[in-house]
Amino acid sequence: MPITGIESLVYRVGDVELSTRFFTDFGLPPKDTGQTLARFELMEGSQVIVRHRDDAALPLATMEGDGVCQVIWGVDSQRSLEQLVDALGRAVDVTRDQDGTAHFLTPFGIPMGLRLFAKRPVTYAPDPVNAPGRVNRLNQHRKWRERARPKVINHVVWAIEDYEGGFAFMRGYLGFRLSDHQRGFGMYLRADGSCNHHNLFLINANAPFPGMDGKVRFHHANFGVEDIDEVMTGANYMTRKGWDPSHLGLGRHRIDSALFYYLPCPAGGEAEYGTDSDYLDDNWVPRDWINPLFGFASFIHNLPPFLAQEPDWNFRYITEGTGSPTEGEH
Repeated sequence: MPITGIESLVYRVGDVELSTRFFTDFGLPPKDTGQTLARFELMEGSQVIVRHRDDAALPLATMEGDGVCQVIWGVDSQRSLEQLVDALGRAVDVTRDQDGTAHFLTPFGIPMGLRLFAKRPVTYAPDPVNAPGRVNRLNQHRKWRERARPKVINHVVWAIEDYEGGFAFMRGYLGFRLSDHQRGFGMYLRADGSCNHHNLFLINANAPFPGMDGKVRFHHANFGVEDIDEVMTGANYMTRKGWDPSHLGLGRHRIDSALFYYLPCPAGGEAEYGTDSDYLDDNWVPRDWINPLFGFASFIHNLPPFLAQEPDWNFRYITEGTGSPTEGEH
């Protein structure tokens, strides 16, 4: 029952015009813009939809604050869509639009939907990388960029009260796979028709980390770019346009190897430039990151206080089918 990834993110915001300006500067291609609604469409065909928080078209959600209040998952075929709807109907109420889109509210309070989605091909041509003793780019300079232009939506993140229960629902009724478990902090989930390390990250809303207060909140969405050059060109462009810079700066996660740059977003939460993540299939063995700080980052430009000391290197592999950890290389 392949879900291929994110088809749409629906933002609930207080200022549509300001949010529209942010996403336009961020590099998302605008399709429709107005005072109460804005729509952006990326190269792969996925969408970002921005609505005012008073818009009656928004789904009901228990989420606190602004941000993504609904995700629509793209499904590869009508047969898959009907199988997913039948399975969901045994657990939650499902409604259908005239175009066949299915809508439902998850037990952890986030509205979701399912829609047929034929992703369009995305083209990138990464520059070869040179290193001492390894010349891959001879008599050729790297691309010169003006700004970032994301082409895909990689993942979306919420803090919820019961992240393990959230995983059980996503696995049992929507076929999501566990990629990694950051002990006490959250679970990284991959849709069955995607090779992204994760399409959904469920954070423990009660984790002892900044911003976690036990309430359901949108955290961030990740937009894919080509390489570190596009990440930082985008970051510089946003600063020149007057947007607040990232408090962490450029970094690389250890848990999925991805480069990141988070920007405070007026539409809620953060908008992330991301690139060079791990890609997985069903041969991947999930890991239990016993020390969540060790999994968080390999490096961060602006080192936060909670990483002032190097975290202990500690993780285990999760035995297939049992969910129990076994000792791993660390």
